[in-house]
Amino acid sequence: MHAARNIKLCTKDCLCLFVCPTGATDTENGQIDFAKCLDGCRLCVDACPSHAIHLVYDRYPEKPGKDGAVVAALGLLAQSKAEQEAICESLAKDGGPKALLAKGLALSNRILAEDATREANHLVPQDTHSKALLKQLVEDSDDKDFPKDIVAKLLDLL
Repeated sequence: MHAARNIKLCTKDCLCLFVCPTGATDTENGQIDFAKCLDGCRLCVDACPSHAIHLVYDRYPEKPGKDGAVVAALGLLAQSKAEQEAICESLAKDGGPKALLAKGLALSNRILAEDATREANHLVPQDTHSKALLKQLVEDSDDKDFPKDIVAKLLDLL
């Protein structure tokens, strides 16, 4: 983590100049030199009376990959929720006093399916999982309403 200054908040009290052990703060251009700034020092952050200096992360941890079994289970969960959504939507079309409940359940199932799909890395088209899923849909779909040509063009673009 290194310090950065918000110029709009800076009142030019310059206490940061006096506490910085490396001279990384510069009031001429208002910038803080990352090369000189000590990682996590925070002396300038604590000394700034206008709260114009804050710490910025310059390294983020790597996101761990998901196990294949977890991705497969999330795919099955998403498929199950999509089927439940369709059932609830058909119940909602019948009307009656339970239609509002059925609409709510359909929406809840849609949200859960989207969350499971996102966690399985299928909502980012450039992701390898998404490409594999799209290829499988093009190859395996027997539905005449499925837009195979459009999905194939999308795969060519990715």
